[in-house]
Amino acid sequence: MNDALPDVRAFRLSPEVARPLRHGLPTVAVQTINAITAEVPAYRDAFAGEFGAKLERAVRAALGTFLELVSRAEESESRAPLASALEAAYVLGRGEARNGRSLAALLSAYRVGARVAWRELAAISVATEQPAPTVAHFAELVFAYIDELSAASAAGHADEVAASGRTQLLHRERLAHALISGEPEHALVAAAARAQWDPPRTLTAVLAPDRVARTIADQFDARTLRLSEAIPGAPDRSVLLIPEAHGNARATLLRRVKAHGVVVGPARPWIRALESFDRAVRALEVLRPDVRGGCLDTEDHLAALIVTADPQALADLRARVFAPLSGMSEAAVAKLLETLRSWLAHQGRRDEIAAELFVHPQTVRYRMTRLRQLYGDRLRDPDWIRSLTVALVAPNPA
Repeated sequence: MNDALPDVRAFRLSPEVARPLRHGLPTVAVQTINAITAEVPAYRDAFAGEFGAKLERAVRAALGTFLELVSRAEESESRAPLASALEAAYVLGRGEARNGRSLAALLSAYRVGARVAWRELAAISVATEQPAPTVAHFAELVFAYIDELSAASAAGHADEVAASGRTQLLHRERLAHALISGEPEHALVAAAARAQWDPPRTLTAVLAPDRVARTIADQFDARTLRLSEAIPGAPDRSVLLIPEAHGNARATLLRRVKAHGVVVGPARPWIRALESFDRAVRALEVLRPDVRGGCLDTEDHLAALIVTADPQALADLRARVFAPLSGMSEAAVAKLLETLRSWLAHQGRRDEIAAELFVHPQTVRYRMTRLRQLYGDRLRDPDWIRSLTVALVAPNPA
């Protein structure tokens, strides 16, 4: 309660003064409601139907409690009615937040209600020839009472907003988990509805270090989903599902996260966000050394992701195509494979190979002669060349 206003519980009206006020209460309630609906836009439709009837009863009850407070005979009994009124105001505040109306609208309604209620009650007091000091003090009491009710409603409104925010956050975390778990479409649609989440056209999975995940999420659409639970294949990372980062918007996404050491999956229809998540996790597993301090865009590493999709198949391929080198020392094998890799990249141009390897062209000639001895005509076979290329350039799976 505002300390500048009197305590409504400390004032008493005589029964003779209170009686006409109580008699005029229904009319005062109607005038109050009419003023609120006329002056507070958020309440113009709210008073229609059953909800309007409830609010009308609430207004009458609040005014009745006020009159009861200021006309009770026993000081010891004065707290119970106010406690009941404050509880009702608190519940009203929570209900208004639940119905999507702002605190500003509610406080405006209180202000309008206080003004009109005082005007009507004062008119009754004047008509019954109450002394001017009594009428003036009565005005202070009306506004002190409304001040207490406003504070209680504000507390209820704030508590409901906080509780709703926590509930919505929990539902959105569950939605993110459902998306990356591959739950069926009907379950995802239901989860989105529970989270009050308007589905975008696309979602893009971003694996971000836990320490920067919130900072990154705050830069994007409010519908961005965040999941911080332990993720297989992505330890110490959070999953962000960022809406509408497809097409030209992808460049903006990459620019904003480039310094945070993230992995960015492809944009996919929101119902198929699992595909984006799976690719990002796969890229993190295969290309982890390339992620440090930068941004790994999976769209730039599609070939590597394809050829490492089956690690055992890659291992078998390497065992087959490198078999002719078996029995040689590791150092000799490393030099021959380095030369073979450069030979494939430069299509056999000896000078370019020598420049890349920092060796004499004669050294390149010697090594290639040795490789032709080992592989024979297979170095002319397109299928064999393709297998060699994959075996040599594919990154090692984690």
